[in-house]
Amino acid sequence: METLLYEKLDKDRVRCGICNHFCVIDQGKRGICKVRENRDGQLLSLVYPKVVARAMDPIEKKPIFHLKPGSTSYSIATVGCNFRCDFCQNADIAQMPRDHGGLIRGVVMEPGEIVEKAVLANCSSISYTYTEPTVFFELALETARLAKDRELYNIFVTNGYMSPKALDLLAPVLDAANVDLKAFDDDFYKTHCGGRIAPVKENLIRMKEKGILVEVTTLLIPGLNDGEKALRALAGFLVNSLGPETPWHISRFHPTYHLTDRQPTPVSSLETACKIGKDAGLKHVYTGNVPGLESENTRCSHCNAVLIERFAYRVTSRLDKGGLCPDCGTPLYGIF
Repeated sequence: METLLYEKLDKDRVRCGICNHFCVIDQGKRGICKVRENRDGQLLSLVYPKVVARAMDPIEKKPIFHLKPGSTSYSIATVGCNFRCDFCQNADIAQMPRDHGGLIRGVVMEPGEIVEKAVLANCSSISYTYTEPTVFFELALETARLAKDRELYNIFVTNGYMSPKALDLLAPVLDAANVDLKAFDDDFYKTHCGGRIAPVKENLIRMKEKGILVEVTTLLIPGLNDGEKALRALAGFLVNSLGPETPWHISRFHPTYHLTDRQPTPVSSLETACKIGKDAGLKHVYTGNVPGLESENTRCSHCNAVLIERFAYRVTSRLDKGGLCPDCGTPLYGIF
């Protein structure tokens, strides 16, 4: 399928406009994501509509804690990614074309079929996840538009590196996004992800301005992005640029893919990061990948009552209708 956002250049070259890499691609070559190819001056998506992973997930797995807690989200992905994170937790999907000579796998699932399966499964939402959904933007956008017609929510689990034009197209049908803010350091992004931090910060702010429910995740990696000074700066950015209501998920790292030279994140480091977030003024700070911690729960920002109790993916909610605290009536940020 011809991609939506690109421009033709001289000598049959093209410039992709889907993400902030803005790859200039020669005839017969692919962009950084390895799933967009220039064929005779036309930029094609090689993954439309080839779904490589699909599942009915608890929405908390995304992780999304402030949209329909306890509901199920129909989750899909194609192969490919516009980052090359050396700690990628889904490398078999995201890095397949890069690691296997351009290999593209997946089964054909048209947008209408995806939506129908979500409805039949009694899901409340569709999540575009497991890899960076911007690389299958055309499939995600068409599906999201149909999903809105069936009163389904749309969720992006994303690195936040889409182009401004792509976000403009997506925003009218995107209800929520969990955005990886992988560190608060441009060198980290360049060295470990193959990107830059500035576009991610800019897109986070744009999403909030466009009325998208934004939750942020940081995978805390020992010795790389867990310094207290950097975490204070990150938390300060969330408070001052996105708002203190913004949920921040701090997840435990486990050695994987090309980053196996360090141990899993100590629980004490997660607890320190949580305290930093709360001290900065964030109302909702959560830990991830460590079931059973109290910091998985959602509390009222006014009276501190537990509103949503979680253990792994088991969820118990005390929320009143409309997402109000039953004890003091304070509204909880989110979609309920």
